[in-house]
Amino acid sequence: MTRPSHFSEPPKKSLGQHFLCDRGIIDRIVLAVNPKPGDRLVEIGPGQGAITFPLLDRHHELTVIEFDRDLIFPLTEAARAHGTLEVIHRDVLKVDFSAIAGGEGQIRLVGNLPYNLSSPILFHALEHAAAIRDMVFMLQKEVVDRMAAGPGSKIYGRLSVMLQAYCRVTPLFDVPPGAFRPPPKVDSAVVRMVPLPADAIGVRDRATFARVVRDAFGQRRKTLRNALSQVCDGAAIEAAGVRPDARAEQLEVADFVRLANSLEITGLADDPDDMP
Repeated sequence: MTRPSHFSEPPKKSLGQHFLCDRGIIDRIVLAVNPKPGDRLVEIGPGQGAITFPLLDRHHELTVIEFDRDLIFPLTEAARAHGTLEVIHRDVLKVDFSAIAGGEGQIRLVGNLPYNLSSPILFHALEHAAAIRDMVFMLQKEVVDRMAAGPGSKIYGRLSVMLQAYCRVTPLFDVPPGAFRPPPKVDSAVVRMVPLPADAIGVRDRATFARVVRDAFGQRRKTLRNALSQVCDGAAIEAAGVRPDARAEQLEVADFVRLANSLEITGLADDPDDMP
């Protein structure tokens, strides 16, 4: 896929830009999104429009969030031949997704996320989970593997538990470096995330849950009794139906939820890095 004539700026290394250019991969992403009439689509980081324009051809209306000022004008101009494009020029971490959805509505998120900001963007999106129907994102494959990992896996950790507690995570397909310009040094993957209904989440206090998960995985080789010593003692862990001599990677997501719900921890400050 050649670069649209409107775009003259090369990818910016400072922004972690790697522009998707493989038409086959682009078509698979659009098929995964599969927009329907009435959907409110919002793309994060449209770049030079590799996913933007095929989505516009299919859906005719799209909102994009782009931080790079140099891409705003060429995106707007090129989009005229494809459909109606609304451009929000802002840092995505400062965008209120709930406000975009408005009232009782929900948005659908899609995007090739900058890999250096992927986790903060995921958690920011989950802060607005009630306003989001689903998310189809391209990320570093290693991150997607961690997001979807289960107990007992070496890559099962804090990210796995924090995301799976609030949404269903489904890896879709891998993307090789050659699908981008310039090619990144890592493999990528596309993942679908569907926020769970509020009554299916089960977490009573999000700050307590985040603290328990963070401390439990802070020193993976330690047992929960030792890793959580600043939060609770072994008796409290056992009272929640969890073995104090177990290690964090042995627990199911539901075990973390049950343990956190059994505790009352005061004075916790919300951490933007782990507070979906």
